[in-house]
Amino acid sequence: MTLLHWTLPLPAGYRRDDVIAFHSRDTQAVAEQVTPTGLRKGILLAGVPVVLDVAFTQDAAICQADLDDNDDTVADLQTPLHGALLNILGLRIDPQPFAQLAAADPLLAPLIHVNPGLRIVQSASPFEALTWAIIGQQINLPFAISLRRTFIVQAGRRHGSGLWCYPEARDVARLSAEDLTSRKFSRAKAETVLRLAHLVNDGELSLELPPSGDVAAISQALLAVKGIGPWTVNYALLRGYGYADCSLHGDVAIRAALQKLLGEEVKPDMARTEQWLRQYAPHRTMAAAHLWASLHAPEKNILPAGE
Repeated sequence: MTLLHWTLPLPAGYRRDDVIAFHSRDTQAVAEQVTPTGLRKGILLAGVPVVLDVAFTQDAAICQADLDDNDDTVADLQTPLHGALLNILGLRIDPQPFAQLAAADPLLAPLIHVNPGLRIVQSASPFEALTWAIIGQQINLPFAISLRRTFIVQAGRRHGSGLWCYPEARDVARLSAEDLTSRKFSRAKAETVLRLAHLVNDGELSLELPPSGDVAAISQALLAVKGIGPWTVNYALLRGYGYADCSLHGDVAIRAALQKLLGEEVKPDMARTEQWLRQYAPHRTMAAAHLWASLHAPEKNILPAGE
């Protein structure tokens, strides 16, 4: 067993309760647990079971990675583990540029006033975000969480502490469609999840961003995968990469929030929603975050509805 440590400064007004709420949606706490001081999350990284343990103080997150491994590869995992911590703590996207952009906006400024400092909490990795998006698309949140729990136990591995670790592509690729459909996955969901896992595991699809940070190539590659559409791609960019300019115009909840915001009787269609969101580029991700939050209590940072 190996322990790695980081202390991450937290910005003023950091909303730790949002982070804890996001990672505690599964009440059975299979792969994420709330602790008296923070949270613990299990992931697999390069085949190594890891538990990320976060304890919040007034102005910092005291982070520890507990690795079930003692070999020389541990040093190579420090950078990706640090990245995973930034993801799960919602530290990728600074909310202030959007807040400044919309400060005088008659529609969104009041939403920002209600939820100052709202952040996008992410999955630990792009693969986790993608598989979660596929699993949860077009079903209600409790059922999606149940399927995700089954998926983790089927494909993941248990850390020495007992916490389950969210699987990597290599682990998922060992499953069959029947493994998933026998546990209430639809055939389409099962096949899409497995198709993605095989492409990533076989090296035919890279989920690594280029040094430039340009998401265009990954977006196009994902759209070429059968079963993955624009909403899934945008959700993955948001929750997996922390991309600041995702247009979630295909999301039912975004359109419902926009209908409420505009005070209209009919929900705007995707084309109109896309056009309306365009005015907030390159900060459309935070616009979507505030629209979602306007439909729910501030702590309900939930999975959007689907394309």
